[in-house]
Amino acid sequence: MKKNNYMTFTNIGIATLALAFFGIGIYKNIDAGNSSESSKVVTEKSKLLSGVPVIGDLAPEIEQAGLNGKKLKLSSLRGKIVLIDFWASWCGPCRAENPNVVAAYTKYKKAKFKTAQGFEIFSVSLDSDKKRWEAAIKADKLSWKNHVCDLQGWSNLAALKYGVESIPMNFLLDENGKIIATNLRELDLHLEIDKLVEKL
Repeated sequence: MKKNNYMTFTNIGIATLALAFFGIGIYKNIDAGNSSESSKVVTEKSKLLSGVPVIGDLAPEIEQAGLNGKKLKLSSLRGKIVLIDFWASWCGPCRAENPNVVAAYTKYKKAKFKTAQGFEIFSVSLDSDKKRWEAAIKADKLSWKNHVCDLQGWSNLAALKYGVESIPMNFLLDENGKIIATNLRELDLHLEIDKLVEKL
């Protein structure tokens, strides 16, 4: 049943105001001592957040420094099923989920997929300390090669592009780079990838 136009517009108006106040709440304390700089940061972040991708969208490009300092690009993995995994060394839930992510990588890295040419993980860290980031990768045995971080913490450009507000957070991409699922945890991660597998 459709609501009448008045109710529809009223609800839209309320939702818009709520989002506006929510946005103000997030950003109002950024660099309170410098209002012009604060406004600039809010504007840039608002531009990024306004284009947050959803299921069915082409995943925005990510290009950041890897462990050796050289830039790695998400698009270089086109043709494969890719899990973009947002995490950080200081994030307890992320570290708790890492064994499951490792298990998925071990399970699917040599699998034969219906339409893709393999499986890869593209890890984006929200760390600001490179040594802690590197140590966590080693400690948790995150053996894949695609680890990136701009060392900007929550201001990580990729996290802003993808609208990441909490971690761990992930995005599963098909071979064409389109988002097919998000926020997969524990068994759900495996079940979603299983749908794409022809043979393990």
